[in-house]
Amino acid sequence: MTSSDKPGNAADAPAETTAVPGVAGATGDTGVTGVTGVAARDWATAAADPQYRAAVVDLLGALAYGELAAFERLAEDAKLAPTLADKAELAKMASAEFHHFERLRDRLAEIGEEPTEAMEPFVAAYDGFHKQTDPSDWLEGLVKAYVGDSIASDFYREVAARLDSDTRELVLAVLDDTGHAGFAVEKVRAAIDADPRVGGRLALWARRLMGEALSQSQRVVADRDALSTMLVGGVADGFDLAEVGRMFSRITEAHTKRMAALGLAA
Repeated sequence: MTSSDKPGNAADAPAETTAVPGVAGATGDTGVTGVTGVAARDWATAAADPQYRAAVVDLLGALAYGELAAFERLAEDAKLAPTLADKAELAKMASAEFHHFERLRDRLAEIGEEPTEAMEPFVAAYDGFHKQTDPSDWLEGLVKAYVGDSIASDFYREVAARLDSDTRELVLAVLDDTGHAGFAVEKVRAAIDADPRVGGRLALWARRLMGEALSQSQRVVADRDALSTMLVGGVADGFDLAEVGRMFSRITEAHTKRMAALGLAA
């Protein structure tokens, strides 16, 4: 990672409060109604703090590899699709994930970072998660994409509320739903209607995904000092430890609502 920007402390300037347009939770979901400090600044100003810059590089690297892995997984899942229409739908979603990856890769290059170096620290965690949660059939693949990806997106949206305005805009853009949510809900509910026994199996699968996804998120943060410092309050206006606990509670609550949408017990 480069740190060519001169050290500075963005928190030295007077705190400003600003709304966070587009952040899921800016008006309640994340418990944040406004933000101060770094989140009120642009990248050029915020990146003067080398620790903040390192945290953002980590975040973009993690997101970039996550999008690349999602592209690969959706392309693989398309092979399990029961119809050509389903196969085409997954191919379209895979294409959208790859476009998100390209935006993140290009952003890393734009700020003077080597994209593959930024992604490398997160390969083991992501690959480990996917190895531990390899779906056995089409329906498990749909639930994994819907539940697993949504948990990750919730986590990154929470972090986005504390980012500089330029980085926050990019992060929220690449977290946009590719259409998988509605597609997964429709297909899973139809399968349960056709055979209610499917629901029990998929509910157990979703619980396992929840545990693995949260463990992965915690592992990613714990392994990267700059990112963990941002979350526990060491970088400008990051979360304190109590807020980290509340954050994971909100993520769990959102998971319960998604399970209900699928017609599954949390």
